[in-house]
Amino acid sequence: MSQQPDPPSISPVIRAFFDEPTNTISYLVADPATGEAAIIDPVLDFDVASGKGGVKSARKILDYAGQYGWRIVIVLETHAHADHLSAAPYIKAMTGAPIGIGEHIKDVQKIFRPVFALNDMKTDGSDFDRLLRDGDKFSIGQLIVTVLHVPGHTPADVAYNIRANHIDSGEDSDVLFVGDTLFMPDYGTARTDFPGGDARTLYRSIRRVLSFPDDTRLFLCHDYKAPGRDDYRWETTVGEEKRNNIHVHEGVSEDEFVAMREARDATLVVPKLLLPSIQVNIRAGQLPVAEANGVSYLKIPIQIETDA
Repeated sequence: MSQQPDPPSISPVIRAFFDEPTNTISYLVADPATGEAAIIDPVLDFDVASGKGGVKSARKILDYAGQYGWRIVIVLETHAHADHLSAAPYIKAMTGAPIGIGEHIKDVQKIFRPVFALNDMKTDGSDFDRLLRDGDKFSIGQLIVTVLHVPGHTPADVAYNIRANHIDSGEDSDVLFVGDTLFMPDYGTARTDFPGGDARTLYRSIRRVLSFPDDTRLFLCHDYKAPGRDDYRWETTVGEEKRNNIHVHEGVSEDEFVAMREARDATLVVPKLLLPSIQVNIRAGQLPVAEANGVSYLKIPIQIETDA
C-alpha cells in the first residue's frame, strides 16, 4: 500500500481591524482551505458621554468575512477588557458562533461582583460558551489553536497560538495573539495595577511567550504610538521583543521588571471606559437586564474623599 502524502500546509489568513477611539485591534483569522474563521477581541462602538453604542466596527469584520465566504465558528476573548466593550454577543447573534475565554474569568467575576454589587451575576463563567484551559487545543478548519494562560495583566489573560497543519515541515512560523500581555517593543508591556493583576506574574507570562522561536509572529491587542512614532503598529515577532522591548528585553531581571512596572503603574490614569467595560465584559459582553422602561443601566461606584 502506497503512503498517502501529507496535505499541504495551510497558513492562516489574518486581517486586523483597528479601532482608534479605544486603540484596540480586533482580528479575523481564517483557514482558506475550509472557510472556517474566528474573530478575536471584537469591539462594540460605545460613547460613554451619551450612553449610546453601535455595531459598525463589528459589522465591518462580518462584512469582510462575508466577501470571502468565510464562516465564523468561534469568537475569542483574550481577557475581560477594561478599555472597550465587547461586541461578542452581536457576533454570536449574527453567526451562532460560541464565545470563548480563559477559564480564570471566574476569578475576575469573583473580584468584581462585590465592587459593582452585581448580586445577580453568576461567578462560574457560564455567561460564556467555552471556558478555555491552559493547553487546550481546538481547530478552526485545518488550523490548530492552542491556549496559553498568561496572567499578570489580569488573572484570566490567555494567548492563542495558531498553527498551520503540518507546521513541523518548517514552511510556516507560529502565530500568537497575545492580548495585552505585550505591546510593540518601543511601547513596552501591559499595566498590572487592576485588581488581580501582578507584575511578577506578568514577567513570567512574558517569558513564556518569548520562549517561542524568534520568528514567531505576535499580534497585539493595542497600540498607542510610542513617542517618536507616527503610525500605529500591532504585529511584531518574538525576536524583536527579546532584542528591543523597552521594558522586558533580554537581560532585564524579574526584580528589575517588577520595580519598573509597579512604579510606572502608579502614574497611570484610569482608562476612560473602565467602569462600563468591566461590568459588561465579565458577562461575556452582555448588557445588564433592562429595567421596566426597556433601558439597561450600568453602575458607577462612588467614593468621596473628605480629607483636606
